[in-house]
Amino acid sequence: MSDTSEQKKKTQKRRPRRRLSRQEENRRRFLRAGVVTGAIVALQPVFSWVSRRFGRLRLRPPGALEEETTFLGACIKCGQCVQVCPVEAILLADLNDGLGHGAPYIEPRDQACDFSCDALSCILACPTGALSHELGAKEEVSIGIAKLSRPDACLARRGEGFRGPARGGQFPGRLRYEEIDRWVPQPVRDYEYDVELCDLCVRECPIGTTALRLEPLPDGKGSTPVVGDACVGCGVCEMICPEEPTCIEIIPSAAEARA
Repeated sequence: MSDTSEQKKKTQKRRPRRRLSRQEENRRRFLRAGVVTGAIVALQPVFSWVSRRFGRLRLRPPGALEEETTFLGACIKCGQCVQVCPVEAILLADLNDGLGHGAPYIEPRDQACDFSCDALSCILACPTGALSHELGAKEEVSIGIAKLSRPDACLARRGEGFRGPARGGQFPGRLRYEEIDRWVPQPVRDYEYDVELCDLCVRECPIGTTALRLEPLPDGKGSTPVVGDACVGCGVCEMICPEEPTCIEIIPSAAEARA
């Protein structure tokens, strides 16, 4: 190849790109945004199906939009709800949650929702409405429902009592004990129980007997926890259950919907 041809190619490569006018730049941005938006809209059914089929269903904070994919679409993963939770019950999901990566959730066995907190701080902090601002009262929250998952291990059903800290001396969870301080959650490990028939899940339920109550068993030896319609899924019963693993657990609302 001649030197003239090489020089011509170099000159062509170095030729500056034509500078676009402001109108052309705006048109290009508009077209790009349109393509991206169209792709998102077109793939939304796919995202929804993948989330329903394979997504890990978590217990979401109070007020979370009922449909899981709608909640994940509205949540911008800003972490504001995490910062205001008085008992640090709200966590942000990691990459293992796939489409739910970065979304807030509650692991009730480790730390239940502080349903007795005032004004549901997490809802007030949410800037997008992923945690609905339309709730008029805490009792309207429904993030899940309690289920007696291991009835044979339940101390109440076996007619047994309980003495000592509910989850042992190292458990870091906190709960509000009105007889100590209604305004400040206390370490569960510092509270000693001494009951002839274990009723910790019922005793600490922030809603009361309309959400969870004990009913005597036909054999007259024990009683069984019965979940009522008023259960909001806060997770206190799961956190406070002294058996390991827990006898009662919270089924997230999204899991109920999937079932």
